[in-house]
Amino acid sequence: MKRLGVAHLADGLVALPMDPRTREHLEWIADEVVDGGGSASLWIAAPASIRDEQSIVDAMTTTVAGQYEAVATEADAAREAPDPARRRILARLRRELRRIRQRDYFPSVARDRAVRAVERLAAVLESA
Repeated sequence: MKRLGVAHLADGLVALPMDPRTREHLEWIADEVVDGGGSASLWIAAPASIRDEQSIVDAMTTTVAGQYEAVATEADAAREAPDPARRRILARLRRELRRIRQRDYFPSVARDRAVRAVERLAAVLESA
């Protein structure tokens, strides 16, 4: 569930934006739970108010923005690392960006900053 970027609302209750991708992932998880002898059900719901919806969006956006900021900070710092280390860090940060994007339902400026930082790191390697 964490890989999907769910917003935890209460014990055992999570929220995700309703789109075909998230629904399919949740159905797979429910099938795995049932195949393992447990019980699972999916419920489709809507927040009771715009304020409730915005609160969920804000929580999800804040979490993902923090992950993007960590990538940007590490990419900026890696520009000073020795060449072999930079290459490994660049490959890992590119993978991390892909993972974060999969749970980034409400793109923000933090994503742009992280992408630019990783691109700057790549440019340092290309110029070396």
